[in-house]
Amino acid sequence: MLKYNICFIRRGDEILLLNREKPSWMGCWNGIGGKLERDEQPRESMIREIKEETAISAYELHFKGMVTWSGGGGNFGGMYAYMAEVDGHFSYETPLKTNEGILDWKKIGWILDEHNIGIVSNVPKALLAMLQDKGCYDHHCIYDNGQLTRYKPSPIPADLEFDDKKREKYFQKYTALTGAVK
Repeated sequence: MLKYNICFIRRGDEILLLNREKPSWMGCWNGIGGKLERDEQPRESMIREIKEETAISAYELHFKGMVTWSGGGGNFGGMYAYMAEVDGHFSYETPLKTNEGILDWKKIGWILDEHNIGIVSNVPKALLAMLQDKGCYDHHCIYDNGQLTRYKPSPIPADLEFDDKKREKYFQKYTALTGAVK
């Protein structure tokens, strides 16, 4: 099972991002998220992380699938992916310094710009798909020597969010390839 989650909080044509002060992706802009606690379901964890990292409580939360990755040496990882929508007139002053880094609203066009090297490498591809399609996907990213070399989205059923047995069965394909899901 996956240990992490990520959320992109949308306000009109902006997304609230975090410039991380800690690994992984230290110094890069990324979504809001963190680690699932013991026996915590993905949605519960995401709601907790949004509250802890932003204190935002008024939003619509949508499960968008997961962002997974693999690379040399058979490593595998991933996170449950969410999109939260706040009202277009929602007031949330940024930049805002937090324990995790700096929160700031960024224009979607800026995030998706192919010349933007300050954003986590898989975010533009996965975020574009999340914005354009209401479905859920496994946004699988393949890395070679720390560089994103391939992005392969695959549709997944939305009920994977709540069904532990279906998730376990789904992740068996990665277990077969890598030896273990981390």
